[in-house]
Amino acid sequence: MDSASPGNIELCINQPLAEYYLFAVFIIFALSFFGLFEITLPSSFSGRADSKAGTGNVLGIFFYGVNTGHRFLFLHRSHFRILIGRLFNGRCCSANGGHGWLRTGIGTSLCVICPVSQLVEFSAQIGRVAQFGKSGIGFCGSSLAIKFLSNADLVMHWGLLKREVFIGIWILTGIGVTLYLLGKIKFPHDSPVKKLSKGRIALALVFAAFTIYLIPGVTNTKYANLSLISGFPPPLCYSLYQDPFNCKNFEPIKDYELALQRSKAENKPILIDFTGYACVNCRRMEENVWTNEEVKRIMTEKYILVSLYVDDKQKLPAAKQFTYTTKEGTEKEIISIGDKWATFETENFKNNAQPLYAILNGDEILLNHPVGYTPNIKEYKDWLLCGPGCF
Repeated sequence: MDSASPGNIELCINQPLAEYYLFAVFIIFALSFFGLFEITLPSSFSGRADSKAGTGNVLGIFFYGVNTGHRFLFLHRSHFRILIGRLFNGRCCSANGGHGWLRTGIGTSLCVICPVSQLVEFSAQIGRVAQFGKSGIGFCGSSLAIKFLSNADLVMHWGLLKREVFIGIWILTGIGVTLYLLGKIKFPHDSPVKKLSKGRIALALVFAAFTIYLIPGVTNTKYANLSLISGFPPPLCYSLYQDPFNCKNFEPIKDYELALQRSKAENKPILIDFTGYACVNCRRMEENVWTNEEVKRIMTEKYILVSLYVDDKQKLPAAKQFTYTTKEGTEKEIISIGDKWATFETENFKNNAQPLYAILNGDEILLNHPVGYTPNIKEYKDWLLCGPGCF
């Protein structure tokens, strides 16, 4: 068993903390775009940033980010983490606690500062885009903020943003964008819309169509499975409804020891699903691949399925918390359920990506090569059927 590759830092970041940061950043940006206040930087700071951007050291990289920070604004959160990893040579966490929190905080702050620092200039320029305008960006920013808050909600088990609530907020946002583009909603800083351009009307129609597409998502029908945005809203079973229509698929075991017992009792191999509450590709697999009748039949009849959540922040009972020593000799505190399964994955499978699927027999012997995100139903089905022959 080897420790996780230091180049992949997906599990190094304190995920809820990162989501809080990004939620706050996008909300601040959205409020600024709506005209509630202006984000400004001291002119002296901007001048210094410009002069330092040409240097070739880490400081120069940072100030280059300051001067081009708006380009980072709409990057996926994994890109923020990659940037943090690059800044600290991929070692953002200390295995024994150490100063990992400090590195994480500084790295995340840098990634937040980058877009903030140049947003003033970006705001001024975006206002010239007649088809969309600053407030349109504000609506979209608030939608992205809700996504990050949803991730934190799922990981921390708050139960605040159930699937229908999440989609309902996106519907309201879509209505707001559509009405804004049609000139029906105005903000104090907006110039009067004398005539709607073709581009603005086209954008309004796109947002209106997308909003209509979302509406079935708040119902308890088969149409609530919105495959176009699969993975972005909370899972189908994370619902306000007592008996969600689309949550009638098999329920994986979440206890590895129980899965082992059933594997031996039923003489079936174990299909391990390393997943995460905030994992988009995991939800896509569950909602688009696992729902295939043939795939579902194979998984239920041939395997004992166990889902292990690597980002679960629920603490283990005090008696089950321990300090784990890796093959490299580093120590890691196992405090939460997520700590346990994340370490189990990295140590045994040399990988910390999600989703990751592996097949073991009752004696915990690996039967084939693990695979990751496999959206092609036939490929995933072939892998399931392959069994020991996949080595």
